[in-house]
Amino acid sequence: MGDIYLQLARAAIAQSVGIHYEVDLDSLLSKYPKLKELGSSFVTITKGKEHSLRGCIGSLEAYRPLYEDIILNARSAALHDPRFQALNDLEYDDIKVEVSILSKPQILNYNDIDDLKKKIRVNIDGVVLKLDTHQATFLPQVWEQLPTFDLFFSHLCQKAGLEKECLKYHPEIFTYQVEKYSE
Repeated sequence: MGDIYLQLARAAIAQSVGIHYEVDLDSLLSKYPKLKELGSSFVTITKGKEHSLRGCIGSLEAYRPLYEDIILNARSAALHDPRFQALNDLEYDDIKVEVSILSKPQILNYNDIDDLKKKIRVNIDGVVLKLDTHQATFLPQVWEQLPTFDLFFSHLCQKAGLEKECLKYHPEIFTYQVEKYSE
């Protein structure tokens, strides 16, 4: 299925920058009915030999068919990630696409930061952090760049618009896992 997810994402990105990329969606939906089930995904676009981030957009909750989620997140990652200019057709051949299929986020009950450290599984868990109106997530892949609990969570707190030590306020923590597929 990973090849199908990547094909859908790649086609959506190509079409969004005006490049013809044909996919027989009806045939795929007929052959792979799982694509019609509700699902949530993240699509990550990297560029160049150093694989620098070029866009990443996704859904934490499954609220539409998986194929739609992949297609719409791929388009959004290419054109609407607020951290980057919209991707253009000249960059298309220099990108790599990654699709992550998410499990349903589960609340992680914890007593304090030490308890949270014991319960978080480095390199396995994606994390959603919520505090009041602030929210952010990191996919499990982010552990590769931020390999320690303290680094990971200080950056996640900042991504949510909070101070680096936001764990002292006992935010809600949800965890999820992904099936990751890369070109």
